[in-house]
Amino acid sequence: MPRSSWLHRDERVFGAAVYDRTMPYGLKRFQKAEVLHFITFSCFHRLPLLAAPEPKDTFEAVLEQIRARHQARVYAYVLMPEHVHMLVNEPPSILLAQFVKALKQTTSRKLKGDRERFWQERYFDRNIRGEAARSEVIRYIHRNPVKRGLVASPEQYTWSSFSHYATGLRGVVEIESDWTGSRPTHRNPLIAMMPR
Repeated sequence: MPRSSWLHRDERVFGAAVYDRTMPYGLKRFQKAEVLHFITFSCFHRLPLLAAPEPKDTFEAVLEQIRARHQARVYAYVLMPEHVHMLVNEPPSILLAQFVKALKQTTSRKLKGDRERFWQERYFDRNIRGEAARSEVIRYIHRNPVKRGLVASPEQYTWSSFSHYATGLRGVVEIESDWTGSRPTHRNPLIAMMPR
């Protein structure tokens, strides 16, 4: 299937009518495959629990804390009112599922208040290989607030990695990009960044 086809198909899947269905069990997650992962997870019952600035600020702070602790690399992210998109690598010391679990548990403790739960249990994960697919997913992530009508252009949305790509400045979350890769003290690139 062409790369653009799965992104357009996934737009339908992420829509409320289809995305609210229960995720099937028994799906295989291919981890330790040295690829990037396009991750999506939703707030409990798709409620807009991330609509206000404060929970989004908290999520970004926790994401950076968990990213740094596990030496994960975040290539892009966006915090929507009721879900999160991220493009991440496989952290070297733990499984990706453990990384996502740590992120969701820590943010839930800080954000759920008297609610039963903050996040839906499962998460959506798609392996991303190659430079073209990586670039396409990053564009998709950054354009999500525009498609939803939250802003007129990606640079107007505060809670995403777009401003890093536009300016090279570091935000709350360290983003793996050509900007950070060109810093002399930066780490060597992962195999997932190398052309296949």
